[in-house]
Amino acid sequence: MKNIDEASKERAIMLFDSKDIQNFEIGTIHGLQQIHLHLFGDFYDFAGKVRGKDISKGGFRFASHLYLKEILTKIDEMTEINFEDIVKKYVEMNIAHPFMEGNGRSMRIWLDLMLKKNIKKCVDWLHVDKMDYLNAMQRSPVNDLEIRELLRGALTDKIDDREVFMKGIEQSYYYEEEDFYKEK
Repeated sequence: MKNIDEASKERAIMLFDSKDIQNFEIGTIHGLQQIHLHLFGDFYDFAGKVRGKDISKGGFRFASHLYLKEILTKIDEMTEINFEDIVKKYVEMNIAHPFMEGNGRSMRIWLDLMLKKNIKKCVDWLHVDKMDYLNAMQRSPVNDLEIRELLRGALTDKIDDREVFMKGIEQSYYYEEEDFYKEK
């Protein structure tokens, strides 16, 4: 029997060939919910739903559930005109962490969709070291320069390349160690 990570990874891989991804709203919380539901809908009853509890990971407390609706509305309103704007939006969504589980895997697809739509690029995740990425994301609430430059160095114009997408999914799941979220 497959575990949730293996099964949701298969669902992520199927996205490239499916028509579903073409119908996702790009750069909105609704679009992120669509991605999350697609990846985790068969596994979690909260798939695609904004969390109603507070969570933390590694000593970092994500945005309080009491303010999530307001925060997500503000994130939706953020611009996506250029690479810098898109990374800022990605960082803010990471701070919000709207779901109980599966945020990173969903948000990396969400990020690539915004990049593809707005600047005709995507991240070649194979060129982003796991520890460099995790450390840069951990520091990004203070300053997004590190994560922005790390991702900039991995940008590619191969936005429709199946191999780039597939390796990106593999890498995205590799970044995720077992999640140890704590409810507050």
